[in-house]
Amino acid sequence: MMEPFSLTFPTDWPRGLRVTLGHDWLTGMRGGERVLELLADGFPGAPILTLFCNPSAISDRLRQHPIRTSWLQRWPNVATQYRHLLPLFPSAVRTLPRPTGDLLITTSHCVIKGLPRPSGGRHLCYCFTPMRYAWLFREEYFGRSPLRRLLASPAIALLRHWDRQTNASVDTFVAISRHVQDRIRRFYGQNSLCVYPPADTAYWHPSNEAPAEYYLAASALVPYKKIDLAVRTCTRFHLPLRVVGEGSERPRLEQMAGPTIQFLGRVSDAELRRLYQRCRALLFPGEEDFGIIPLEVMACGRPVIAFGRGGATETVLPGVSGLLFEYQTEECLREAIEKAETIPWDPAAIRRRAEQFSIPRFLADFSAALRVCLASSDAPSLKN
Repeated sequence: MMEPFSLTFPTDWPRGLRVTLGHDWLTGMRGGERVLELLADGFPGAPILTLFCNPSAISDRLRQHPIRTSWLQRWPNVATQYRHLLPLFPSAVRTLPRPTGDLLITTSHCVIKGLPRPSGGRHLCYCFTPMRYAWLFREEYFGRSPLRRLLASPAIALLRHWDRQTNASVDTFVAISRHVQDRIRRFYGQNSLCVYPPADTAYWHPSNEAPAEYYLAASALVPYKKIDLAVRTCTRFHLPLRVVGEGSERPRLEQMAGPTIQFLGRVSDAELRRLYQRCRALLFPGEEDFGIIPLEVMACGRPVIAFGRGGATETVLPGVSGLLFEYQTEECLREAIEKAETIPWDPAAIRRRAEQFSIPRFLADFSAALRVCLASSDAPSLKN
């Protein structure tokens, strides 16, 4: 677990409200759960509504809150099999307790934004992305088989219809990046505010040791993360790569990996920090909604080599905190790695970039978004 840190909320943080929190599911402590953890700290005692939860996989700070789950909690092995249950999610949301109080805050990338607003209250949705399964990366989630994609099409059409309908329960959308703002506009026809998620720059910090010789990939090992591109590239060009993470793609990645690739699985936060501090650079080959891991690496003073689409374009400053490559090909990634080797990176400058996405800044910006939601009966205009 991460070391404790002192958390101070802004003076204008809304207090005295009866708040309900909603999160799609709780099966680990990734970027979305870290955001939920901060909001839970900001509203002590607020109940958390979620489809299913593995209490042993979440933090003590979240377990201190009442956690209410849907009937999916009783499904065998739901924490590992949930991707096969996607068509059941909308009905499962309807079985959750109705939110009560003054304010519902959902942190959503799937269906939890479908919760109804509290009677007489407001609903702010902090949108990590519109539902990927319905709107994005269909090949990555459903494969290239024409038959499989054809069979999935009716379910996708129903999910899209349901997803649009549930927008009526949201008073204010807040996107995690301008990239996601664009998706909300395109898929939902809604305006949104933008509040970037935070990196814990107190915990993630540089060391005095010289960088080691390895490159790093740290991610859930699932198709859309494109970790296979990093593995193929480093195998083909004999580059040392350490891969942190677990997921359905791991067996396939291990099959394609050459002798310069090392799979570390899950590691502790302390081990991960040391890996960040000593890597030559982070390889970040997927199109992400935002991407907390690049900021954590930058907070440790190391550069990021990222695909030049998605959230990375809003955090990585080319030539200052990393590089962006244009195409998801081995040759293009290799060229970016070679270019990175010629740049005299300044760890202090890299870290200063990460500090622009600190926890205090997130809390101040989120507090402003809450005030918009609570004060207005209209959808927010784009003020970023």
